[in-house]
Amino acid sequence: MIEIIPNWHPVLVHFPIAFSTAAVAFIGAGTIFKNHSLTAQCLMTGRWMLWAAVIFACIAAVFGWLAYNSVEHDEAGHLAMTIHRNWALVALGALALLAAWDVWRGRSHTVPSPSFLALLVAVWLLVVSAAWHGGEVVYRHGLGVMSLPAPEEHTHEHGGEHSDIFVQGEATPHEDVHAHSHDDTANSESTHDAEPGGKTSATDGAGTAHKKAGHTHAPGTPSHKD
Repeated sequence: MIEIIPNWHPVLVHFPIAFSTAAVAFIGAGTIFKNHSLTAQCLMTGRWMLWAAVIFACIAAVFGWLAYNSVEHDEAGHLAMTIHRNWALVALGALALLAAWDVWRGRSHTVPSPSFLALLVAVWLLVVSAAWHGGEVVYRHGLGVMSLPAPEEHTHEHGGEHSDIFVQGEATPHEDVHAHSHDDTANSESTHDAEPGGKTSATDGAGTAHKKAGHTHAPGTPSHKD
């Protein structure tokens, strides 16, 4: 896997996002529904998720710092990486402080207050913002991407009957079919225009009506147009 991706930061960064989201869900449910039979289980699970978010955020931050100093980038990419780094460090610090508060609260055997839940939601928003800026670094600026698909070739299908691969500067099978069709039509018209005596009808350059050779009028016949 090391040969596929430049570093391990994209792999590890998803864990603090998922764990912090789960912490908000479980602690929020335990705080709102205080008299439910599963309140204690929700609060304990939320605490585990919060601690796991802090641990994996620290690990992801280490590999993120290595990526920050090793990935090739331009000036715009460097600015995007710096913004992502700053948001990530702020989110990590807020998560660590909130986890320390949760440890103290657990030792004092107090239930989470609405203010604790509000701070947890605010910290989660910091994590989401850092993740958003990380996505900007990769998907907008292309940092850490080892290869891109070649835009010169693609498959184009006509009604599911056949597919043509369009390559710049080369004729396609679809064009060849149309070319042969036009040639066959022209040859068919030439065959029908030829007369039994071996004489062909004359046509002008714009494709007007045919004029038959050797056409005469009987004496006394009014003149008309062929």
